Amino acid sequence: MPPNTTASTGQQPGKSGRRKGRKARLFVLVLVLALIGGVAYGSYWSISTVRASFPQTKGTLTLKGLSGPVEVKRDNYGIPQIYASSDADLFMAQGYVQAQDRFYEMDVRRHMASGRLSEMFGKSQVDNDEFLRTLGWDRVAKQEYDTKLSAATKKYLQAYAKGVNSYLQGKDGKDISLEYAALGFTNDYKPQAWTPVDSISWLKAMAWDLRGNMQDEIDRALLTSRLGPKQIADLYPEYPYSRNKAIVQEGQYSELAGAFEQGGTNGTSGTNGTSGTNGTGGTSTGTAGTAGTASGGTGTSGTASGTSGTASGTSGTASGASGTAGLDSQLGGLTQVLDDLPPAVGVNGDGIGSNSWVVGGEHTITGKPLLANDPHLSPSLPSVWYQMGLHCRSVSSACQYDVSGYTFAGMPGVIIGHNQNISWGMTNSGVDVTDLYLEKITGNGYLYDGKVKPFETREETIKVAGGEPKKIVVRETNNGPLLSDRDEELVKVGKKATVDTAAPDRGDGYGVALRWTALQPGTTMDAVFAMNKAKNWTDFRKAAAQFEVPSQNLIYADTENHIGYTLPGKIPLRDESDNGSIPAPGWDPKYRWTGYIPQGALPYEYDPERGYIVTANQAVIDPDKYPYTLTADWGYGARSQRITDLIQSKIKDGGKISTDDMRQMQLDNSSEIARLLVPTLLKLDPGNKDVREAQKLLEGWDYTQDADSAAAAYFNAVWRNILKLAFGDKLPKELRPKGQCLWVEPVNTTGPADEAEKVRECGQRDPDRAQPDGGDRWFEVVRKLMSQPKSDWWKTPKVGNSRPGAVNRDQLFKRALIDARWELTAKLGKDIDSWSWGRLHRLFLKNQTLGTSGPGFIQYALNRGPWELGGGEATVNATGWNAAGGYGVVWVPSMRMVVNLGDLDKSKWINLTGASGHAYSAHYVDQTDKWADGELLPWSFSDQAVEKSTADKLVLKP
Repeated sequence: MPPNTTASTGQQPGKSGRRKGRKARLFVLVLVLALIGGVAYGSYWSISTVRASFPQTKGTLTLKGLSGPVEVKRDNYGIPQIYASSDADLFMAQGYVQAQDRFYEMDVRRHMASGRLSEMFGKSQVDNDEFLRTLGWDRVAKQEYDTKLSAATKKYLQAYAKGVNSYLQGKDGKDISLEYAALGFTNDYKPQAWTPVDSISWLKAMAWDLRGNMQDEIDRALLTSRLGPKQIADLYPEYPYSRNKAIVQEGQYSELAGAFEQGGTNGTSGTNGTSGTNGTGGTSTGTAGTAGTASGGTGTSGTASGTSGTASGTSGTASGASGTAGLDSQLGGLTQVLDDLPPAVGVNGDGIGSNSWVVGGEHTITGKPLLANDPHLSPSLPSVWYQMGLHCRSVSSACQYDVSGYTFAGMPGVIIGHNQNISWGMTNSGVDVTDLYLEKITGNGYLYDGKVKPFETREETIKVAGGEPKKIVVRETNNGPLLSDRDEELVKVGKKATVDTAAPDRGDGYGVALRWTALQPGTTMDAVFAMNKAKNWTDFRKAAAQFEVPSQNLIYADTENHIGYTLPGKIPLRDESDNGSIPAPGWDPKYRWTGYIPQGALPYEYDPERGYIVTANQAVIDPDKYPYTLTADWGYGARSQRITDLIQSKIKDGGKISTDDMRQMQLDNSSEIARLLVPTLLKLDPGNKDVREAQKLLEGWDYTQDADSAAAAYFNAVWRNILKLAFGDKLPKELRPKGQCLWVEPVNTTGPADEAEKVRECGQRDPDRAQPDGGDRWFEVVRKLMSQPKSDWWKTPKVGNSRPGAVNRDQLFKRALIDARWELTAKLGKDIDSWSWGRLHRLFLKNQTLGTSGPGFIQYALNRGPWELGGGEATVNATGWNAAGGYGVVWVPSMRMVVNLGDLDKSKWINLTGASGHAYSAHYVDQTDKWADGELLPWSFSDQAVEKSTADKLVLKP
């Protein structure tokens, strides 16, 4: 069933309702601004003032610097297609058009990436700026521009910046966006000129939110304050390779060649990991290896049980179940900093996932590949994505691009999409490219290999709107910047941290430094342009090799009926005793990175025998086939295996897949954890007629989480309570959600915090990032414990006379049935006929600055929602929620696309919001209702199709 949609103004889906909602909000905003503006400035605002920033989309404009005329054709959703005769004109126009629709968003992004939010929003952002300046993204971006990028890429970045600045010329803030007018009430901020480095810096922000397992490193260390090694291992089970298949199933690493090789005859890869001599040829036979059934883990199961360099403490790592208060304080403080840091594209690195899969022509109705992609990111308004096409009127050496897809406002080129020959998608690979290091600080230096080395330091001045500037000193070790300098709690780091006896004396305590591949100059911007004009697999792999940060799963299809997958990225090599799963001792040279995995050794697939490839953040490859450690923390493959099952069910007995089949797969709401638990839940007698009434909802339920499903609402409440009772109440305060206070055992004990003398502790983590979050790692935790009904994890104390305690699995499940019934009664009412999953699972779209912390009337003006959604956590239709924090939607399929390589004009796409960042534009959220209903829009690509779909045409002239 399609999800229901509602909006905060009360309108129902439909054109007239949306228009009425916009008008109502606009009237309220103008009324308030009139009052404030009249008092503050002696003048009054009108609706025409509010609309002053809307872009010109028809007629003719003069753009100084163009070498020839450029056409901008927008469809009924305001999505632009740009036509030019030179590369420079094309990217200059891209900069101009993106600034027309999204400059405020672009401006905020560059201030975040450069640690200058305080210049716009005042003293509330100083702490964030200190942290961001310590990371130094903009400094690395400048080094990248100066030393790494090709001359052509620099030319395109310069042209893009010129286009943005042409838009800004002669405009005040209020002429650019409503938000600037609002900011004008509190400070005199004026937008500055755009630079090429501003574009590159955004890549660093994107990489931060896709950085891998840093949070898992912190969490494992924090868990040692309350849990022992065996218990921590229970919470990080092995990846189920035999059940949830890895991405790469054909091929393996060749020790002889020193490269990854895909078995087969013609068209397979050569010894350097490229696609043979010319990148064409037949389909691989897959003889070098099929999907493995090895039970070996990803390195997580042993992280707490006493292996070298793990949580139990050898080789000088911080460790031990007791006496770790200093380390806990240190890492807990870091977590608080991460909580406060504004997300760029994700939930601060947690929960980031995506789906992308490709089906070869042998299994499709068209006889050519179909490629689907839906990246899962934080919901934002406007969407992080901006749809557009970049077309050379005639593709030649002077004008090389004919590409369409999803871009980032603020960056030239297309990030995900297709050109006239190939299509590509991305999912986060999750490979481990970050490590935290404990550092022994001595005076003005730090200890390394028995010697004191001096810090590298720099002074940063943070300008503050409406306040005095603040100066900070950034200190760096040979591992990276000291994050512990950026939080008062972290200043006290390590004073009580327990470490191995071989560790240096703690003195004034240990610091925490970050090593991260994105803090080194790279070539990802070169890769974007190279992928945009790639013609075949050889070109694509060559371009992908430059995509250093963030490391992504890249999936591929072309019009010549080939499909492929490749893992690019700068992935560090570590000592064999260090799998990167916990903070390492920075003073020990053994824990230094020893290099990077060679590009030719990274896994890939090309035309696999099975005829399809699925990537959804699962393990890249079975470790039995691969000698290098990619990460200790894969996603556990619930979504990827469900997608694989859906594909296999369609193609069995010669069935063929259509574009709409791919769309329907993206909307699959099936819950794997419900399929596992419901049979057991139905066998229990809850001993209460009201609870039994709710329990009956699960009888005959098909495990789909539609928005109107009462059964989905009740099951997810039961699941949330199972997690809380079995795990959440036993975790340290640093992992539990803020506001959740418990009476627990003192911190120097190792058992579950349910008995003995108690102390009151309150959770410290943002609810959207707290644990247990209910993702597919927790699916696997519970799956393994199902066969251990008397495990200590199933024990929980009674509460009053109505909430019984539990000493085994079934008793805890019974308690969860009871608790869930009364929780939903409080939230949704006693009548179960009125229950629905969508009433709990709602999406609010918020402007990421003034919409979250501005005055109430500004938030009302800029924000939209709610929408009642189906889907759920670790579901293909991944409308994620955090079970520790509540049922609200915290990440979403940020866009959806299905590319038809047989006829590109029959491809489909949708964005979370709309093309415009202007709050009262018709294109602010005009795609959201369709997105919520699971619809896709037509995606015109050919000249004829674009012309037919054009609603507005703007000509830019020199």
